[in-house]
Amino acid sequence: MVYTDEWNGYKPLRAAGRGHATVNHGAGEWARDDDGDGVREVHCSTLEGLWTGLRNFLRPFRGVNKIYLEQYIKMFEWSNNIKRVTDGFLRILLGGRTAVPRRKPTTRSGT
Repeated sequence: MVYTDEWNGYKPLRAAGRGHATVNHGAGEWARDDDGDGVREVHCSTLEGLWTGLRNFLRPFRGVNKIYLEQYIKMFEWSNNIKRVTDGFLRILLGGRTAVPRRKPTTRSGT
């Protein structure tokens, strides 16, 4: 599902088989709760936030060669879709290894 404003450039989304809902900025509508659960699902800040996230992800690399750009974008897409760090995520990231916390050595009290 894609949520946008009513810009004409988004019109082909429906024809391409994508779900598409819009907000009407001209009527003062910035977000809308269609299903009544209290969460405003329809807004266009998500896509804008995604581009900002990608820009911020790429910034530390100080320029990316266009040959490798797709790989950087795929890494960003993957990390953005994870949403939270889980044990499975860490296993994949560490190549199958898991980080086991070190235990403090136990000391026996003297008699």
